[in-house]
Amino acid sequence: MQRVIFQSAAEVYDLMKPNWKASREYLLAQIIRLTESYLTSGRIVISPELFSQDEVRRRILYTLNMTKIVQHLWEAIRFENALAVVPVFDKERPIRSTGDMQPWFTRRPCEPAVRSHINLCVFDSRWEASEAFEFDRNSNVAAWVKNDHLGFEILYVYRGIIQKFRPDYLVRLTSGKMLILEVKGQDTQQDKTKREFLSEWVKAVNAHGGFGAWSWDVSRNPKDVLNILQTHNH
Repeated sequence: MQRVIFQSAAEVYDLMKPNWKASREYLLAQIIRLTESYLTSGRIVISPELFSQDEVRRRILYTLNMTKIVQHLWEAIRFENALAVVPVFDKERPIRSTGDMQPWFTRRPCEPAVRSHINLCVFDSRWEASEAFEFDRNSNVAAWVKNDHLGFEILYVYRGIIQKFRPDYLVRLTSGKMLILEVKGQDTQQDKTKREFLSEWVKAVNAHGGFGAWSWDVSRNPKDVLNILQTHNH
């Protein structure tokens, strides 16, 4: 078990040390303590339950799922101990606009859009098409755009790798607030990680104050978009 604890702690430490300004020895000691406390707390749910009753099987499962453990620990430490969040801008193009989009070719189905700055909206599913249709007629929507070829991306870290998350829609509500809307059915651990970083991005932009008020949400079925738009438009 000590080997599992130290290996998990070492991987969390590798993720944290590049941005750590204080003593790295102190950081490593704290991570080991937190990792041991977490792995021996009994709060990790193992299914089937029979595996959790055997010490050897439990250690094997911890080892096989090391990346999940490390991701969970690193995110918990990072989000709970952040003193402030500030936006980090692209040095070459810090601010972008729908007006910057160049023409591009696609074989995917697309339809004309009324309230969008882009004349056509590309659909990846019927679900997305129905929500786009609602944006064009809903009284809470001032303008909207499908996030395709816009360059709007949220960087996130999953299993130690930096990746890019492209939310589905950007919606400007009649109140002036910007809504980032993701269309998602079933969730995975990676989807949850994406939204944690999206939430942090929104907090950073709102704290900056120079880009108006932003919010985010997830549409889990075509019927809930009406309530989402109304809830955020205040």
